[in-house]
Amino acid sequence: MVRPEQYLVPEIVRRVQRLDLRAKFIVEGFLAGLNDSPYRALSLEFSEHRKYVPGDDPKRLDWTAWAKSDRLYVKTYQAETNLEAYLLVDTSRSMDYAGRPGAMTKLEYATVLAAALGYLLTSQRDAVGLGLLGRQLNRLLRPRASRRQLVRILAELAGLHGEGPTALAAGLHAVARRVKRRSLILLLSDLVDEAEPVLEALRHLAFRGHDVVVFQILDAMERELDLSGPVVLEDPETGQCVVTDADHIRAAYTRRLRDLVDGYERGVRDLGGDFVCMTTSTSFDKALCRFLSERKRRF
Repeated sequence: MVRPEQYLVPEIVRRVQRLDLRAKFIVEGFLAGLNDSPYRALSLEFSEHRKYVPGDDPKRLDWTAWAKSDRLYVKTYQAETNLEAYLLVDTSRSMDYAGRPGAMTKLEYATVLAAALGYLLTSQRDAVGLGLLGRQLNRLLRPRASRRQLVRILAELAGLHGEGPTALAAGLHAVARRVKRRSLILLLSDLVDEAEPVLEALRHLAFRGHDVVVFQILDAMERELDLSGPVVLEDPETGQCVVTDADHIRAAYTRRLRDLVDGYERGVRDLGGDFVCMTTSTSFDKALCRFLSERKRRF
């Protein structure tokens, strides 16, 4: 049971304030750079068809309707008035990795990005919740549309550290069982796990009517294997070490990682979701732009 007074510890207050200011800076700077407000695409749902008229955005054309009727129609959308969103953050030990001294870990990057997304959703009066995924669903805050809720979420995020093995599928299935109302599910993870069980869990969420968005967060070092010569590679979750030569294995390593990323991307898009892959060196405004571009691609 979370008690409000536990958030009043000075160090927690300082961490929350820093995270709050950083999220605010990211979102306000991001929105200031836009010509319109496509961030409402976070909460758009299909409304109806209407006949095409010159000047309509061709991206709105419904080609399925044209094939059936030989007439051009465009899709129209309206903003949901009661969008509920869950920020699901992977807190497994592999997320605590940073390839360079002083660089952000994947978990730190996910934390700041989740805070920015929470700030963005709260600013448009949507209800936001939080789920922390480790060996299972370790924490679940139900969505609320209030500044106080955002502070609670920031307090949870500010105290995160990676621990334990990856078990994304179990946590995602738990979310699917517990979240009854149709919601926007935003998963932030390195996805260093067996792909098929994770995709099956994401399909479970989609089957329950949830709108699924997946952010895969990798470190540039692990994505490119930017090392040379003899190296010791350690599994951060098991501690198992392998001595190898980076130059010798780089081609095979990057190929397998690319196949993993491509498999996740195909799987997420096949279930009607959005997939964004980035590294911890990706600026946060670019990460948000990629996400909203994915959203606009489908609407």
